[in-house]
Amino acid sequence: MQWNWQQPDWPNFRWSSDALAALEARFLQQSGIMIGVVRHLGEDDRTNVVLDVMTDEAMKTSQIEGELLNRDSVQSSLRREFGLETEQRRIPPAERGIAEMMMALYRGFADPLTEEILSDWHRMVLSGRNDVEVVGRYREHEDAMQVVSGPLHKPNVHFEAPPSHIMSQEMGRFLDWFAATGPGGKAPLPGLTRSGLAHLYFVSIHPFEDGNGRIGRAISEKALSQAIGQPSLIALSQTIQRKRSAYYDALEAANKANEVTDWLAYFAQTVLDAQSQSLTLIDFLLEKTRFHDRFRGRFNPRQEKVVTRMFREGPSGFTGGLSAANYITITDTSRATATRDLQELVALGAMGQTGTLRSTRYHLILEPADRREGQVSR
Repeated sequence: MQWNWQQPDWPNFRWSSDALAALEARFLQQSGIMIGVVRHLGEDDRTNVVLDVMTDEAMKTSQIEGELLNRDSVQSSLRREFGLETEQRRIPPAERGIAEMMMALYRGFADPLTEEILSDWHRMVLSGRNDVEVVGRYREHEDAMQVVSGPLHKPNVHFEAPPSHIMSQEMGRFLDWFAATGPGGKAPLPGLTRSGLAHLYFVSIHPFEDGNGRIGRAISEKALSQAIGQPSLIALSQTIQRKRSAYYDALEAANKANEVTDWLAYFAQTVLDAQSQSLTLIDFLLEKTRFHDRFRGRFNPRQEKVVTRMFREGPSGFTGGLSAANYITITDTSRATATRDLQELVALGAMGQTGTLRSTRYHLILEPADRREGQVSR
């Protein structure tokens, strides 16, 4: 089998622009809505939205690769990067590194993509790792770089990347392409098309020993941000993580030829789903802020703990609602105290109640967020 990079037309990807036109238009429309929503937030709300979106993306892009991080540590590191936290508590290297990369991506979205930036991102992503021989440089080993699964005696090879000795050549060509296809470049491409191609192109080269997926998704987000002229703040990694097998299947199908319409259609729809997820998340975060404003200082410590735990579940909330048993588990209190606390929350208007007896469930009462719609034009 010949991989995409072994074929004579590499890296001259081909695709149907007509098949992507409606998706590109919808991307600009939804970007306008998101920009309008964020623009009309107060400064504190805007900062909270940015922090929560970036934290979730840092967590999920790592989880896609099988790395589970501590959310509080990631967010604390991001808050420190924003100058919002002065406490010098120790942050583990992995959490600190991914937060630094997300911040570099956010602040430098408009900067040209260079080998130096990629090297810095690689050092950040692999912060604290001692099992990778070459960090901050392209891979150098002579062994084939393969993506495999299955038993050692009979591996299933999903992809084999170009050999290490041509990394500088391949990456030089990639960086030239990325510069040429950006806004104001010699051959600019629409946002979704450029972002999807950049991801496939980069991960096909697979220039680093490890961390290629996380850096590839960061490059995609950089391309999207450049297309709309500001940080995209979309839940790309969250959306990919929810259907991770579909993501890997699409990548595997695309690495065997350089006609990539199917890959670009998949990737474009994933970005649009991520935009919708981000809008839902932003609405939820606004509702969360308003909830805390309404009830500040009115909950006891047990109630505060439960409300915080419920918000941590995100927009989908507790499956089936919060039960008295959930409350008891979270607060380590008695059933009588739990019942009294829950009834107080209902009386305050902080929670709604459905069902009776053991089927009683509770949910937070949130005020719907208002959206201001806009339009991004190119």
